[in-house]
Amino acid sequence: MTPMASVRDKRFVQVVLSGFGGQGVITAGQILGRAVAVHEGRNAVMAQSYGPESRGGACKAEVILADADIAYPRVVAPDVAVVLSQEAYRKVGLVRPRPCLLIAEEDLVTLDDVAESGRPVLRVPSTRLAEQLGRRVVQNIVTLGFFCGATGVVSPDALREAIAASVPKGTETLNLRAFEAGYGHAQGAAA
Repeated sequence: MTPMASVRDKRFVQVVLSGFGGQGVITAGQILGRAVAVHEGRNAVMAQSYGPESRGGACKAEVILADADIAYPRVVAPDVAVVLSQEAYRKVGLVRPRPCLLIAEEDLVTLDDVAESGRPVLRVPSTRLAEQLGRRVVQNIVTLGFFCGATGVVSPDALREAIAASVPKGTETLNLRAFEAGYGHAQGAAA
């Protein structure tokens, strides 16, 4: 898949990652920000929100990636919205600006075909790909790989370095395989 030019060439990109507690949404946001800020030397900021439930409640990470200063730390108009649950789609996906790219988990999110008509949408079977690796818990990293391959807003090498530095010791190989599964899925979608 050729990265989407609508976001790839932007110098200021607003991303919303959303799902439910336990899917690693906040960790994915932290890794994305780290990849840009530490490994690419650009600016990044993240804000997070989640319900009172630690697992199963709605959660969201807002990440801004920029080549210049970031004046306000919250996403105002996302360029990319990633939704990993039906509730996330309802709260984030359906209300996103029309040109905003939606990346939706293929097996957990049912899209409203009428609402999505004419809007940019990509689907990723991140849960299924994670299960094929033997650990559903790496779904967030599969999703980051797909995000990277589909948008091109961060380099794959920067994300690989950020993943290896951020995940629990002893899980680096599994998590890097998860990244490659998602990245490869994005690349294969264009074939």
